Amino acid sequence: MPELGYSLSSEEFSASDLVRFARRAEEARFSFAVISDHFHPWTSKQGQSPFVWSVIGAIAATTKKIRLGTGVTCPTIRIHPAIIAHAAATAAAMMPGRFFLGVGAGEIYLHQVGRDQEGFFRFYEREVLPEFAIRSRRAA
Repeated sequence: MPELGYSLSSEEFSASDLVRFARRAEEARFSFAVISDHFHPWTSKQGQSPFVWSVIGAIAATTKKIRLGTGVTCPTIRIHPAIIAHAAATAAAMMPGRFFLGVGAGEIYLHQVGRDQEGFFRFYEREVLPEFAIRSRRAA
């Protein structure tokens, strides 16, 4: 049986709106929702990007059935992999059997925080750290 999911675009809506949309998605019987995790919006017209882990906690507290996952988070460039593992474990504890973690390499201009002006990362940061992050998560 196909499942229908709902996309929570954190670049386009406030934290409160995202929580409300997740509750409404659950009421509409969507099977799951994914929430984006970016430090910056894609465009200046979007203008949002709340801290996704706070929003996930609020969604966990206000829903009962819908599964929720990050679509996707970058566990290497702006947040240490151990912190992502900690946040994901906390979300999973708050949403038993309902939380899933989606990870990716990240977009340079969306995750550039405290790095060189150009945003070009060394091979180590773009190629080696993602593998380390996945291994850290598996160990958590």
